[in-house]
Amino acid sequence: MKCEIEVICTEIIKPCSSTPEFLRKYQLSFLDQIAPPVFMPLVYFYPANSKITNLERSNQLKKSLSGILTRFYPLAGRVVDNLYVDCNDEGTPCVQAKANCKLSEVISDPIPGQMNKFLPYELDDVKNLCSAVQITVFSCGGMALGLVISHKIADALSFFLFANSWAAMAREEKEISNPIFESAAIFPPRDVAGFKPSTGIVKEDITTKIFTFSSQKISLLRDIYAAKNGENTRRPTRIEALSTYIWSRFMSSTQEKHDPDKIYTVLHAVNLRTRLDPPLSEHYFGNISRLAIAIPSMEDREKEGYGVLNKVREAIRGVNGDYLAKLREGDKHLKFVKERAAQANKGDLVTFNFTSLCRFPLYEADFGWGKPVWVGSASLTYKNLVTFMDTKSGDGIEAWIHLKKQDMLKFEADMELNAFLSSSPADKTFGFQNLQL
Repeated sequence: MKCEIEVICTEIIKPCSSTPEFLRKYQLSFLDQIAPPVFMPLVYFYPANSKITNLERSNQLKKSLSGILTRFYPLAGRVVDNLYVDCNDEGTPCVQAKANCKLSEVISDPIPGQMNKFLPYELDDVKNLCSAVQITVFSCGGMALGLVISHKIADALSFFLFANSWAAMAREEKEISNPIFESAAIFPPRDVAGFKPSTGIVKEDITTKIFTFSSQKISLLRDIYAAKNGENTRRPTRIEALSTYIWSRFMSSTQEKHDPDKIYTVLHAVNLRTRLDPPLSEHYFGNISRLAIAIPSMEDREKEGYGVLNKVREAIRGVNGDYLAKLREGDKHLKFVKERAAQANKGDLVTFNFTSLCRFPLYEADFGWGKPVWVGSASLTYKNLVTFMDTKSGDGIEAWIHLKKQDMLKFEADMELNAFLSSSPADKTFGFQNLQL
């Protein structure tokens, strides 16, 4: 499917009221400082609506964006020297565009690389921006809303906090929770000289594909790993089972020979808000998450990967009070990430990263004309990265997998993997046939 996007105009949306002088300097936390300088993207797709024109929808989006930026004032500012955000009300760029295709042509069989067309910027072209938006109208009257937020100031939970607060303002909800901008008090900034947050961002030929797993297949995987792990251990979660399986198939299909000089690691993103003492509210904004790192053994690989499941559990359990105390001190963790970066640059490290957006409020962004018919990510700038997202029905899981082109060819040809996949990368329970798309 070839869908061309024509940019009509770009305007800057500023907060509807000025940020007070005492809030002008928003300090980045240590975890913000070491976060990669890339945009986090999502694209929300909405069908045509007979009760509201696209011009009215666009104006409603821009007006409510101006309103919500008053509460999320750093998003309208500019990052300065990886130290702070100048909350100068400079505004959020808003691109307006039109597509020469129908919404159904894009989402009935989605191609991740095509999703980037619905975003206002290249994901590694973040500069000093904190957020940006693109509103694209389809020939059928449907609409795509592409939102990007800089990873320098936010993690996934913060992304959804902003997106769904914006939607609530568009619906003219009376009660909208305010974000809490205190992450620098919890993880004080450090001198990060010598560390390059861009480590891991690649210009290589990365291919992204969506692999959809039905609830039945996921349940089967959970049962298989539970049986192999023994009766005395709890049944693995959906994400534990699926990530273990994907890693084992990746290793089997792409790493034919185990290289004893390489370190193989499996990383899982972990939300720290619930792990701090006392726990933080989910309204705390910023990068308040880290990666739990498991180092599987050769034996784990040979046993169809299920041994890595226990290693991942141990790594996640290790994100405890002692870990958080060291993280808040900063220096030891900074030394560790510098060493990891050096290993990665030399090619000694083979990392495989998992991040899950499952159970997040992915489909709650109702701006007044209904919830999105589908929400997509994009082709990201990292290799060996998997993002899990719930299917629209909520039963299955979409795994957005980013690999080097040659690795993807081997991975997607894996016969055992294909036996576990749904028939299509798109969730066919969307009910496209019943929508005027």
